[in-house]
Amino acid sequence: MPMTDLFRQFSHFLTSSSRRSTFLFLINLAICSALAIASGACSAADANAAVQGKVLHVLFTTPESSLDPAVASDISSLSLNENIFDPMLRYDYLARPVKLVPNTLGNMPTVSDDGLVYTFRLQPGIFFTADPAFQGKQRELTAEDYAYSIKRLYDPAVKSSWLFLFDGKLRGDDKLKQAAAAGKWSADIQIEGLQVIDRYTLKLRLVAPDHNFLLQFATPATAAVAREVVEKYAGQIGAHPIGTGPYLLGQWQRNFRIQLLANPLYREVIFQSSAKPIGEAEKILAQLRGQRLPRVPQIEVKVVEEQQARVLGLLNKEFDVLEQLPSPLSGMVMEGQNLKADLLARGMRLALFSPLQTYYMWMNMGDPVIGGYTQEKIALRRAIALAYNNQEDIQVLEKGFAISAQSPLPPNVLGYSEKYRKPIQFDVGLANQLLDRFGYKRGADLFRRLPDGAPLELVMHSQASTTGRLRDEVWSKTMESIGIKIRFQSDKHAEILKAARLGKVQMTEANWIADFPDGENFYQLLYGPNTGRANYARFNLPAFNQRFEESQRLGDSPARAKLFEEMAQLVHAYNPWVLRIHPLSIDITQPWLKNYQRHPVEFTNWRYLDIEGRL
Repeated sequence: MPMTDLFRQFSHFLTSSSRRSTFLFLINLAICSALAIASGACSAADANAAVQGKVLHVLFTTPESSLDPAVASDISSLSLNENIFDPMLRYDYLARPVKLVPNTLGNMPTVSDDGLVYTFRLQPGIFFTADPAFQGKQRELTAEDYAYSIKRLYDPAVKSSWLFLFDGKLRGDDKLKQAAAAGKWSADIQIEGLQVIDRYTLKLRLVAPDHNFLLQFATPATAAVAREVVEKYAGQIGAHPIGTGPYLLGQWQRNFRIQLLANPLYREVIFQSSAKPIGEAEKILAQLRGQRLPRVPQIEVKVVEEQQARVLGLLNKEFDVLEQLPSPLSGMVMEGQNLKADLLARGMRLALFSPLQTYYMWMNMGDPVIGGYTQEKIALRRAIALAYNNQEDIQVLEKGFAISAQSPLPPNVLGYSEKYRKPIQFDVGLANQLLDRFGYKRGADLFRRLPDGAPLELVMHSQASTTGRLRDEVWSKTMESIGIKIRFQSDKHAEILKAARLGKVQMTEANWIADFPDGENFYQLLYGPNTGRANYARFNLPAFNQRFEESQRLGDSPARAKLFEEMAQLVHAYNPWVLRIHPLSIDITQPWLKNYQRHPVEFTNWRYLDIEGRL
């Protein structure tokens, strides 16, 4: 379409629809205009679709941090990246148990008989969204982009928490690690384990078989980024997310509002599923079969940290779905285990979901006060674990919608044992005896001192929100019961993560939701070499590390389950974590939201959702 026609349509848009979001149109118009010059790939009609079509309204409970796939580790950022960037594989939306399917590949990867060589072949004709880094040209996704994205995980400047996915697994990756240690890392370094065969073919060679290897290629962390974009926005790629996924970033008011727009360059993706579902999932399959994805052209995401505001937003029709209803406020919408009658009359629907998620409090093993592996330091952490009243926490704050975490592994991940019970249970008397025995004597103010007589005061980072303050009360009561003085330092979630990576957080609460449905994904959080990345507790115990490495060489088996149990025992012996809960998520949807079903692994289902007859 000639540029004059594009601007004529834009002028008409301004006069006829001035109350709509002009900004959205400008974004899409700019993209389409640039690409129309190069290829005639899209039109002003495509640009107008986002503002004329349906809008999905969702919320985050915590702010996003970085939109760099190699850096993001919080759920909010991962949820956005999942829709902006493309890994090579995805999960079948409806298949249970979960099943991998090709995403940017033409077919599933081929694997050699010995399990050491993986070959990935991309679909041609997939394009990145437009960006000045591409100098006005369409930029096709290639095998080199995936190779580059994997190598970036080794870049010491990135400090990626996702290096564990490949560290020590790819043949010759010592070359990348040695270069990184010497300050000479380069994306141009070639290794035997990561080879670009041609424009669309990538071959990976492993040191040893890895039964979970393919699962890693369905995570946002292994999605493709373009080298030109990374180099243009050096150090700032997290603020310039340019991917090949179904959505692109529109307006962005950090920590408040994020807007995603349907990617006008997104390839034709028709919904398919090999599942044979029953009940509600059967209806979803019938509604989605043969439909092009994504279904809605615009997503509005708001960050709502205050619990009451989330529930009121749902009741006031500001949000189409509320996932993980805040348990303390369940009485606003629930009567026992059911929705209130007036909400049922409005057509709202309730779904209970068990996410692959573990909540815990971690303590910095490198901290001079609470860290270390000597008996008196272990005693301090164990006393804190003994003083934490898990069942009271579940009943009072979670309103019973959670189960006590016995190990780092939640139900339904490979390696989880329903029979395993943690050896440390709530016992304040024993906690106090332990502290007395190891020299943590009470002073005149009744607060304990360190064994050398110095004052003992702990500092816990917490989120500056109602939820954060409620959690502070739990830990204040816990510490008071054993005579330990504690101070709380409130900050934004992203800032706590930054400080934690640098080892500057003494203790804080956290949670982890599975990137892939296997126990390895949880135990890597305590693996020594991941210190400074995903291992925020900086736990580095040779006995644990050895068992973790051995477990990686085994498939799901009794031998691997034994190793997992031994790792759990070591966690309880040294207490870098105080295990809290596995939540039971109460999800409520509006009557006009279609095709809704939570996936056990993927963070969002946005591309599948549709809006019909919004009230």
